[in-house]
Amino acid sequence: MTDRCKEKLTASVRDFQLPRYHQIPTVGLYLEQVTRYISDMLAPIQENCITNSMVSNYVKKKLISNPHKKQYDRDQIAYLIFIAAAKSVLSLDALKQMIELQQQTYSPQKAYDYFCEELEGTLAYVFGLSRTPTEIGSDPFDEKTMLRSVVIALSCKTYLEKCLVVMKEEGISGQELKESEPVQHEENSPLKRDQKDEAQMQDCEDGAAAQR
Repeated sequence: MTDRCKEKLTASVRDFQLPRYHQIPTVGLYLEQVTRYISDMLAPIQENCITNSMVSNYVKKKLISNPHKKQYDRDQIAYLIFIAAAKSVLSLDALKQMIELQQQTYSPQKAYDYFCEELEGTLAYVFGLSRTPTEIGSDPFDEKTMLRSVVIALSCKTYLEKCLVVMKEEGISGQELKESEPVQHEENSPLKRDQKDEAQMQDCEDGAAAQR
């Protein structure tokens, strides 16, 4: 991949940052406000990630509680951000189970802020913006390990999808990628090396037999 492509790739997530729990609006938001708010937050990594009908379905499936007077509070919005991001790698049933496990372990604020930090750090690592993955906290809970697995899967999926988009925009074909790979001379190929090693071993055995 060319330097231009790599720059376009990393630029898409370089400044990605989710609002922390205390930054989510405290006043209730109506359905359209909620979907617009979340779509804007996740736009750098996902497009059209949530719609009004999706939110209504999440309420129906009991992933989040019913809105109060048609308004969604801070906890509900935090859950919806997680759902909108993670639904590309988890089924709704799995998302519901993850949320239920979280509710038994952490407060919505702690769980949500942890998710934000993990996602931002893992994306930076996967996209080559940092040398090491971010380790957030040291709690030994299985729920935390499971959430980290979700974040890794989401980050890798995002990277792959954005790679393909950039390649398409730059007109890079599979043949061009193949031609850009280092040429491996036939005599240095793994098969040729194995055959050479086998021949040398056979020569040694034949020499030992002759001496006997």
